[in-house]
Amino acid sequence: MKYHFITVEGNIGAGKTTLTHLLAKHFNARIVLEEFADNPFLAKFYENPQQYAFPVELFFMAERYKQLKDMLHTKDLFQNITISDYLFTKCLLFAKVNLPEEEFRLYQKFYDIIHQQMTLPDILIYLHAPIKKLQENIKKRNRSYEQSIPDAYLFHLQETYTSYIKQHNIKTIFIDASNADFLGNPKHLRVVLDALEKDYDSGQHYFTLP
Repeated sequence: MKYHFITVEGNIGAGKTTLTHLLAKHFNARIVLEEFADNPFLAKFYENPQQYAFPVELFFMAERYKQLKDMLHTKDLFQNITISDYLFTKCLLFAKVNLPEEEFRLYQKFYDIIHQQMTLPDILIYLHAPIKKLQENIKKRNRSYEQSIPDAYLFHLQETYTSYIKQHNIKTIFIDASNADFLGNPKHLRVVLDALEKDYDSGQHYFTLP
């Protein structure tokens, strides 16, 4: 296995956590999952974004930093692969979408200090799904505070993610997840596993699912 730190990313409802679980099981890897349920501001943010955007993003950044730092700096003799369902840069991307300009500049100062201490993944797996598919998945998993997320918000996040990945030329396995069913269709998981067996130059490398 060429990659020892793999990150799975994508928009809300793209299937990040499902794929992360399946990959971790296949590779007997350590797993790092976003602990969104512990954020006391999240439900309030969806009800009143203007009031709660800054504390929700600050809490997420602190939790992600602690979680990744603890995991990546603690060696495990029996598991030499770590798979995460979020990129630390997600902090900055969501803040850019959710915060007004002055608050974003303040947030970015904190982020810049912390980001220097983080380990970048060896490769990023990005799941790209159309907004309709994202909304179907959001409805299916039935988290009450997510049920009224507008299409425009998901589209804005999508644009922010893809723009960041392209601008920074990140080594990325970019998967069209329009019809993704990693749990129900073994061929879909096989596409990802086969992709991880190859070496890549920096940039995006595109795959479709059968």
